[in-house]
Amino acid sequence: MQIEKVIVETPSIRTIIFEDKHSVASMPGQFLMVWIPQVEELPMSVGIKSLGSHKFGAVTVRKYGPGSTALYYKQGGERIGIRGPYGNYFSIPKNLRNALIIGGGTGLVPLVRLFGDLLHNHVNTTLIMGSRTRNEVLFEHKAQKILTDNNRNGNIAFSTDDGTYGFKGSTVDLAESILLSKRFEMLYTCGPELMMKGVQKLGERFSIPVEASLERYMKCAIGICGSCCINDRLVCQDGTIFDSNRLRQLTEFGVSYRDKSGRLSYYIPQS
Repeated sequence: MQIEKVIVETPSIRTIIFEDKHSVASMPGQFLMVWIPQVEELPMSVGIKSLGSHKFGAVTVRKYGPGSTALYYKQGGERIGIRGPYGNYFSIPKNLRNALIIGGGTGLVPLVRLFGDLLHNHVNTTLIMGSRTRNEVLFEHKAQKILTDNNRNGNIAFSTDDGTYGFKGSTVDLAESILLSKRFEMLYTCGPELMMKGVQKLGERFSIPVEASLERYMKCAIGICGSCCINDRLVCQDGTIFDSNRLRQLTEFGVSYRDKSGRLSYYIPQS
């Protein structure tokens, strides 16, 4: 599949745009397997980008490992492989009146799409957008445009680790301060797993349902290889969206993950 365009989002993040009707028809929370020829295949959240009157599929990549770095440096006219979309997606319960979305980094890809869907469904929604520093803030203008275009009740709040933009501190800290002053009926989250674990704890504390988009290393995305297991679940088949009830059953969530070799690693070293 040919890359139509590459957009520089931040100094370390770019969006790769391509024409694919299946990606355009996807739902927020679903993912693609993106093949970087002769390098690697990676699971990535599906984005949608409008160019003129036409909608394109998109993936947003942060340069990090060999595969993501190779994709980051791809240019328009080069080719990549796409299969999917796979997985379930965020739900919007009937009669939902207000929601809080908490996201960080490239985890904002599905959440900004969800933000638009919630506003379109007349759900009063607050979106928290987290980043390390000001020049890493992702999708700010896109989110603002969604808010303006929908002309609905909604808010956008920013947090940065170093305090260079918006709230100084983590997205979880900002979410806690908002929850202390306003009641919400649903929490949605996607981003670093320790952040999502913090959101889950807020949900338990304030008795609010949570939906989280989990990430695990994937090889097949169709439930065969088992590389994306978390406890006895497969993220590619049972997720990537897990609700509060299922998150409670996942003792590995926010604690451990498996690397490419299948070896169990821990977010916080075990004594």
